Amino acid sequence: MDADAKKTALRMIPYGLYVLTSEAKDGRVAAATVNWVTQASFAPPLVVVGVKADSGAHDIIKESGSFALNVLGKGQQGQAFAFFKSLEREGDTIGGEAFTAGATGAPVLAGTPAYVECKLVETVEKGDHSVFIGEVVEAGVQGEIEGRADDATLIMKDLGEKVFYGG
Repeated sequence: MDADAKKTALRMIPYGLYVLTSEAKDGRVAAATVNWVTQASFAPPLVVVGVKADSGAHDIIKESGSFALNVLGKGQQGQAFAFFKSLEREGDTIGGEAFTAGATGAPVLAGTPAYVECKLVETVEKGDHSVFIGEVVEAGVQGEIEGRADDATLIMKDLGEKVFYGG
């Protein structure tokens, strides 16, 4: 296989950007920018997210059995970059971003246009990322969305010509 062709082809898959959050029973939180996300079922509503196997988020999600996907909106490039690195909880903020505990206990960021909360129903552990399958148990839209809902989502190419993930 041509490594450059593989990398280019895989980078042609469009990715939205999300902040994946979860809270452990002892109060530790995980908050990480992710982009390997898709809806997998209508009934029950299932979403799938790829999470790096050696990350703190991976361990906290497995322990808590739940997570939230906070959808980043257009203009939230700063938040996407901020959550690329580990951030600590400070009261009711993570990296300076306010949150409230959602129905599952997962942090729901106040400044994102939408979120879904999921209970973990299955984990597939292969390669350097695990696939978490979550059943959507709560969802919210935080403000008016104009036009198509998917047009409001920050996508990978909004981060600039030199920012890629995958390949």
